[in-house]
Amino acid sequence: MKYRLLVFDWDGTIIDSASTIAACIQDAAREMHLDVPNEDQARHVIGLGLHDALSAAVPGLAPERYPEFVASYRRHFLERKDAMRLFDGMRALLDQLSGKHLLAIATGKSRRGLDRDLEFHNLKPVFVASRCADETNPKPHPAMLLELMDELDVSRDGALMIGDTSHDMEMARAAGVAALAVTYGAHAEEGLRACMPLGCLSSVTQLQQWLRTHA
Repeated sequence: MKYRLLVFDWDGTIIDSASTIAACIQDAAREMHLDVPNEDQARHVIGLGLHDALSAAVPGLAPERYPEFVASYRRHFLERKDAMRLFDGMRALLDQLSGKHLLAIATGKSRRGLDRDLEFHNLKPVFVASRCADETNPKPHPAMLLELMDELDVSRDGALMIGDTSHDMEMARAAGVAALAVTYGAHAEEGLRACMPLGCLSSVTQLQQWLRTHA
């Protein structure tokens, strides 16, 4: 086994949520009479910490109005949350991997949001640890990975980050950890390849095959 620890991003990697998140960002901006970001702009900030995400997606929003935007976004998101599903084949893959590797999550979600999702999808037993954006420095800062490796006593060489955004790839690079990109989530393949991951995989089936061969 080359990688003892596999760290997954959540949105856009495990669960098919990137389009919904982007739409909720657009809806909140529209509701607050702000310039509405296009879909690519809204998808690009997925996974970032709150301040970085809002300053990029809605640069005209004053910081003192961030709580109002978050409340609007959350309302739109909660209306859609039960319609989001795991990517096809993901549950089987995670069940398979959990018997061979330590599995963890590093996500831009809040702790409350991640716990709610894990409970809804019955995935809590699969993951041995997780870090959320409201618990430590958010992506692309390496803190999430460094803390997970320290908690689980895994070396940099024994960990692999799996994600769908350049923020995931940059976090892994900053932590000195290998990274693997999936192109079915929030960011386009071109941008992911520019971060020089070990591979860019377009489906859960390809991810499963890569991990079987290389992990």
